[in-house]
Amino acid sequence: MLNRPTTLQSRRRTGRRYIIMLVVIFAAVAGWTALWKYAAARAQEASAEWRAREAAAGRVFTCGEETVGGYPFRLEVSCAQARIQFRDVQPPLNVALPRVLMVAQVYQPNLLIAEFQGPLQLGENGKPVEFEARWSLGQASVSGVLTTPDRVSLVFDMPKASRLGSELDTLFDATHLEVHGRPAQDSGKPGLEIGIRLQQGLIPPWRATAALPVDAVVDAVLRGVTDFSPKPWPVRLREMQAAGGGIEIKQARVVQGDILAVGRGALTFNAAGRLDGELRVTIAGLEAFLNEIGAKQIVQTSPTMDRLVGALDRLAPGLGNMARQQVGENIGTGINAIGEPETLEGRKAVTVPLRFADGAVYLGPVPLGVIPAGY
Repeated sequence: MLNRPTTLQSRRRTGRRYIIMLVVIFAAVAGWTALWKYAAARAQEASAEWRAREAAAGRVFTCGEETVGGYPFRLEVSCAQARIQFRDVQPPLNVALPRVLMVAQVYQPNLLIAEFQGPLQLGENGKPVEFEARWSLGQASVSGVLTTPDRVSLVFDMPKASRLGSELDTLFDATHLEVHGRPAQDSGKPGLEIGIRLQQGLIPPWRATAALPVDAVVDAVLRGVTDFSPKPWPVRLREMQAAGGGIEIKQARVVQGDILAVGRGALTFNAAGRLDGELRVTIAGLEAFLNEIGAKQIVQTSPTMDRLVGALDRLAPGLGNMARQQVGENIGTGINAIGEPETLEGRKAVTVPLRFADGAVYLGPVPLGVIPAGY
């Protein structure tokens, strides 16, 4: 009998603890909900401010339908029927995507993840769509402040780009593509570090990669570039040239069938917007590489060879064509003779200069073609 008041008091204390616990939980949920709603409102305000800045710069972003969700731990902004008008380029371009989903964690607001639903369609303003890109997975991540990010990454699985018309014309096809960018971390001239990872890439318009897929790893620095703000490439390249910058290839590794090539070097843009500079390239499987790029045909049909053939034929009819044939057959021997013998990953290789002179490209003495001016 003496224990009954004690037991009753104990039950009352236990009941009060449960009530206090429920009140605390309710207050925490209410507080978190208020915080999430505030963060969602700020995200919408930040998005509106960013769009206004971009529109002022000639890039107009619109959504057919925009929704905000992700409660309780995420912020998700879904943009259906996304449209981008690039009025800062000539002619103006339109980009269309079925849906873009942007996600940020409430507790990690400086990391933004975006997922793109394809296909992406590109065309001039007021004209039919000219290009289309598809993928099985397309994602982007932005670390840091959106206007001045610390790092930007793009990742695509099974990307494919095509030119639309009477027949589908494939321009690019791969199993995986990654592009990463961040401000340069070294002590050199300010710039942006760019990393590219390509798996099983095909570029049909370019003979060398039209049939046999390529795996590539490229790490470079764009010197003279200090921000991620979207700009037309001609504008960006002019800024690089004016700042005395250029493209520094820190590492490049390309594998295609039996061909393995690595290289590094630096390129700059001259006043006319054409590339100058040199890369030191080490190639294992030189003969296969020369066959893939069509070096024999390039040399045999070059203007220099035509002039030589004409001069030899004036000395002795038919001598020029004999020289043309011999030169084409012995390109590999000539490059090996002037190159430096190396061993690359256990294979015999040769190191030769890949020269760029006013846009013209030469592998040793072999002309490979001309790269158009960047601006």
